[in-house]
Amino acid sequence: MNATGTLYVISAPSGAGKSSLIKAYLTQEPDSEISNITNVSVSHTTRKPRPGEENGQHYHFVEQAEFKRLIAEDAFFEWAEVFGHFYGTSKNAIEEQLAQGIDVFLDIDWQGARQVKKMMPTAKTIFILPPSSAELEQRLNQRGQDSAEIIAQRMSQAKSEMSHYDEFDYLIINDDFKQALVDLSAILRAERTKQAKQAKKHANLLADLLA
Repeated sequence: MNATGTLYVISAPSGAGKSSLIKAYLTQEPDSEISNITNVSVSHTTRKPRPGEENGQHYHFVEQAEFKRLIAEDAFFEWAEVFGHFYGTSKNAIEEQLAQGIDVFLDIDWQGARQVKKMMPTAKTIFILPPSSAELEQRLNQRGQDSAEIIAQRMSQAKSEMSHYDEFDYLIINDDFKQALVDLSAILRAERTKQAKQAKKHANLLADLLA
């Protein structure tokens, strides 16, 4: 019997390396059970796709009217407006995966994390910080995706976002990428080996050992 999956809410200012850490975690052990029991939630958004992004894989790209219709239908687990664009997470998509014993990464901002924690107190929240403001700005410039004006806006927004770090269960400083990945892996491994989950997953073994 599979234990219920865990919802991991991961937040960070733009450029802190959140997406890279999630991707690295999911690909570091492709032949192990990790790739079969961990997934990343695909959010809805009203922004336009960036180069290389595919609909249904990176985001569900929808028009604003469609997004507002989904809000009215209470279809989102959480939603927020960021830099003039709407982002939201489907309730059904999350609940179905968790019911199958799949751990789900939810890549959202602190506002969304607060909404999710209120609705699902068992969710585990992780905040990722850069090692310094200078390093964060350098990473944003190196991406080559945004204008100087947008980067300035993101830096201003980052300070506001980072002030909410104390609302999260775990804090990872992404200075050395390999160490940050080890920290992320350790959090998930510890959660998976908690007594309640192990007892449900290995119910037959425990019954045999105690017979």
